[in-house]
Amino acid sequence: MRVVLLSDHPGDMLRQAIVRDNKEQQRAMAQFESALERHKADVREAEAARDQARSRRRWLAWLRGALSVRRARRQAPEPPDLVTAPTDEQSKLAAGVAGERQVADELGRALGDKWVLMRGYRNKFGEIDHLLLGPAGLVAIEVKNINGTVHCQGDKWRVHKYDRYGNLVEQYDLVDQGKRQRSPSTQLHEPADLLEDFLHSRGEDVDVLRVVLLSHPRSRVGTCRGATVHIFTSTSEVIELLTKVPQPLSAAKLTKIGELIAGDHLFYARRRR
Repeated sequence: MRVVLLSDHPGDMLRQAIVRDNKEQQRAMAQFESALERHKADVREAEAARDQARSRRRWLAWLRGALSVRRARRQAPEPPDLVTAPTDEQSKLAAGVAGERQVADELGRALGDKWVLMRGYRNKFGEIDHLLLGPAGLVAIEVKNINGTVHCQGDKWRVHKYDRYGNLVEQYDLVDQGKRQRSPSTQLHEPADLLEDFLHSRGEDVDVLRVVLLSHPRSRVGTCRGATVHIFTSTSEVIELLTKVPQPLSAAKLTKIGELIAGDHLFYARRRR
């Protein structure tokens, strides 16, 4: 299987988070060093006043100066807590990146040279993690690294997380971080619908299959009524889906579709710039 990297949005987000956190730490360290210099200056000033009182044998002033020095030394600024381990945000982003790479690796081992995996396709409605193009058709795959059981009612998704004893410890709506807070199915449908319309407008009568792939080892699919996408927990289920396509696409058609997808991605990338 050939892999075409159109963009690497998750990897870019991880790199930006690392740079941002490093800058915050550098800023905190600079503020500490500045405060420390001011503290040292205050201590030196108090020590000079104390020593001057002693040289003049002004013992009461010397005693007050000694107490002032002790007080100044106790007011030393606290150094910032420098984080050496990844932050929670970095860990989540890294897990997402690892999940996408794992999916790509597993598909690569299972599929032959006639298949192409296009990573990071994006149009004005959002990004699709993977577009899998081959003789059995075109599959849009949204990868979610969810540690929990996913339930859905149509396009409304919810996660239940259990501890090792089976007790429910957390539950939340599964939505993206955008203002509209789209569920994974809506997040996948919007760019996939636009891509499908674009291909049809260019004379390629191909439907885009939609798959949300839960990549976390503890991901489970719970009760899903009226699901609008395929919800899988392994790439083997994606491979099985490909076997059910009745009429394969020709090599010429695959080449044309691949070129159209790459060109469409580039068009929207230029508009964003």
